[in-house]
Amino acid sequence: MGRGYHLLLRADRFHKKTKMKHSEPETSSAVPAKVNSSNRSPMARRGFGTKGQRISLLTNHFNVKLRSTSDHFYQYSVAFFYEDGSPVEAKGVGRRVLDMVQNVYNSEMGGKGFAYDGEKTLFTVGPLPGTKLEFPVLLENLSSNRTARGGIPDGVETKRSRRPPQSKSYTVKISYATKIPIQAIFNALQGQDSEQFNEAVRVLDVLLRQHAAKQGCLLVRQCYFHNDPKNFISIGGGVLGCRGFHSSFQATQAGLSLNMDASTTIIVRPGKVVDFLLENQNVRNIMEIDWIKAKRTLKSLRIKSLPSNREHKIIGLSEKTCGEQKFSMKQKNGDSPSETVEITVYNYYAKHHRIEVNQSHDYPCLDVGKPKRPVCIPLELCELLPLQRYTKALPNLQRASLVEKSRQKPKERMNALTGALSKSNYSADPVINSTGITISTTFTQVEGRVLDPPKLKFGNGGDLFPRGGRWNFNNKTFIEPEKITCWAIVNFSARCDINALRRDLLRCSKAKGMNLVDAYDIIEENPQFKHSPAPVRVDQMVENMRKILPGPPTFILCILPERKNSDIYGPWKRKCLVDLGSVTQCIAPAKINDQYLTSLLLKINAKMGGINSLLSMEHLHSIPLVSKTPTVIFGMDVSHGAPGRSDVPSIAAVVSSRNWPFVSRYKASVRSQSSRVEMIDGLFKPVARNKDEGMIRELLEDFYLSTPKLKPHNIIIFRDGVSESQFNQVLNIELEQIMAACKFLDDSWEPKFMVIVAQKTHHTKFFQTNSDYNVPAGTIVDNKVCHPKYNDFYLCSQNGPIGTTRPTHYHVLLDQIGFSADELQELVHSLSYVYQRSTSAISVVAPICYAHLAAGQMAQFVKFDDMSDSTSSHSGGGGGGGGFNQLPKLHERVCSSMFFC
Repeated sequence: MGRGYHLLLRADRFHKKTKMKHSEPETSSAVPAKVNSSNRSPMARRGFGTKGQRISLLTNHFNVKLRSTSDHFYQYSVAFFYEDGSPVEAKGVGRRVLDMVQNVYNSEMGGKGFAYDGEKTLFTVGPLPGTKLEFPVLLENLSSNRTARGGIPDGVETKRSRRPPQSKSYTVKISYATKIPIQAIFNALQGQDSEQFNEAVRVLDVLLRQHAAKQGCLLVRQCYFHNDPKNFISIGGGVLGCRGFHSSFQATQAGLSLNMDASTTIIVRPGKVVDFLLENQNVRNIMEIDWIKAKRTLKSLRIKSLPSNREHKIIGLSEKTCGEQKFSMKQKNGDSPSETVEITVYNYYAKHHRIEVNQSHDYPCLDVGKPKRPVCIPLELCELLPLQRYTKALPNLQRASLVEKSRQKPKERMNALTGALSKSNYSADPVINSTGITISTTFTQVEGRVLDPPKLKFGNGGDLFPRGGRWNFNNKTFIEPEKITCWAIVNFSARCDINALRRDLLRCSKAKGMNLVDAYDIIEENPQFKHSPAPVRVDQMVENMRKILPGPPTFILCILPERKNSDIYGPWKRKCLVDLGSVTQCIAPAKINDQYLTSLLLKINAKMGGINSLLSMEHLHSIPLVSKTPTVIFGMDVSHGAPGRSDVPSIAAVVSSRNWPFVSRYKASVRSQSSRVEMIDGLFKPVARNKDEGMIRELLEDFYLSTPKLKPHNIIIFRDGVSESQFNQVLNIELEQIMAACKFLDDSWEPKFMVIVAQKTHHTKFFQTNSDYNVPAGTIVDNKVCHPKYNDFYLCSQNGPIGTTRPTHYHVLLDQIGFSADELQELVHSLSYVYQRSTSAISVVAPICYAHLAAGQMAQFVKFDDMSDSTSSHSGGGGGGGGFNQLPKLHERVCSSMFFC
């Protein structure tokens, strides 16, 4: 670290004046210090924006009228028990049991309808007759798993099943928990603080869920999917896309609204299990099925078995084949006492059901019992039930197919939502009616504004105003082209014409003003290693480089054999960025033209330290409140592993702007932390009295060294990936750590903060009246459908040529700097134009995109399965961090580069 930065640290002075204390000052597990402050909550709106051309829009919010009442929602805890008093753990039973309670015990329930959340809670409008109620229930024709022992197949009679197997007794216990005033909704709509507003709206959302459940829908949180073939999208692999809709209540400036949107989930194709496995694994016959993979895929899916037509949940596969798997059963022999005999599953079905399961004879059975009480059913007698979610990761081609086929143009989406609202028929539900709710059937009209695009500056004094959120580099040069002299090409692919690529890349780079000399050499992969594991192929390629090149090149262009999910990508990135200290760009070109080469050079120039274009006001140092006062901009995001992978840590990334007063260059700091944890815990990590290994310190050091040795007076934080329920944690946990990191550097330093959360995972859309085109790039809405109190706005900065544009929802949680509504909205809009690898405005500010890229790339090139169980404070996983080791440290030559670009 340079000597100048030690002026900022002033460690000797800090030691005397700081008030922070560390319980373990000399160890790596020191607890982060806390800064005393009041409990923060999101700030209120200070005003509305006025700039931009006004435009009339429609939005997928439907006005809800709720009669003002002194009534309360009453919340009750509900528990289900078997006949022997043991609790019911199986999901899905509760709704059927409570439906029976409502039918049989209507008078004992005071004639009241109720809304059940599918778990342990139900709600009523007004109280039930008592605070504790208990009802016995007998369910007929209940499909459930057998509990017989020893691999007994479906349909075998045992002593445990002498009572008719298709009925079961339950006890339901209902206890009063609390009451929620409906008035809380009205208070929140008037901008008052209402602690019980979220609980009251949750009751309304539960009402919608229950209504959808009664219609036989698949429920996925607040999304509902009907079993209608018209809604199915074939994407291959034995799975289907299923179109449905999202529905939830929201408080807005125009009152309570119902937000409805189209939604798609992935379901298993119903039908024979064997057919599903063949399609899922892309094999032609049952002999080619990978049964280890099949076991993982089938686990927890529900099937209907023949000849009984009973439903079961798959827990696994039998250890032996259908022709070998035996179980014990009692068999009568005339008048003599019954005797226990061993029989195979195959012979049982042939003898007792006269079904010869020849197709399944040499293959495992489905186990639908319990871990110690298997129940085995031959494969060919099993059919997958409809509307079952497929939760495994999709291959890229299937995912791309799903995205493409799920897209809906604005008019198509509006028609689908109108139809869904009509089909839902909420007005016919007696429980919904008891709340006094009436839902409008027309889209809410709002007023938007289209902001002018920011002027961009290119090389040689060229500048332009983007049109429709887009621009190009035809006849333009990069504003700061980088000189690249020591570089090489490595080729893992046999399909690419490298000489043509090399020639065209030099020609195109010259047109963009880059000084790209000819590559030192082309290193080809030895053909004998083409079928070796990816790490071996990478190591061999690096060994070839060492033999041919005089030293590690500053830049390497890597040609991969596959366009998507090449297994070489991760090990190659790690080898270059950690071991060699070489910036690398991976490509797998299908077609090479000038547009492709320009896109490639945008990334290379940015990674190597150049700048492709700048905001004109950035170049002129005229960004309000940013250009005149030293300001650093942070982008923060957390990348999680695939669903169900609790063994894979989450990756937190923070990027920060450098070279103030510019806002187009960024450095990244990345840490691993506990799996599925959204709050970033590596922002501040004091490990000694004057040593902090946190992410913020690392980035502030970089800011100080990349500017004329200035500390930022303003810190603007853009946070991605958090929900409304986590806003207070962002303000009181993450911001607190950032403040503590600043205090740790200099106890007298008090920068001003702004915290903005960007949300993409919401369901608000905007439509132009009487048009099938998307809203124009730069459309902003801060009225009517925005929060009645807090400071938020929707921005469609991008051009949406296909599908329906999804706006980004920005929530301003804190502003100590003092931006006006127009200044802030124009800053956010402008930051969508500084993404160096694109020639179009992006849907969210560039710092967030960079943080997302940095987290994703570090996750790609780390093999977490090989990481040790030891923890490290540097990993961000200390203190119950799941035992994940630190990420590998980037080479000093690339750690400050935009390697992620």
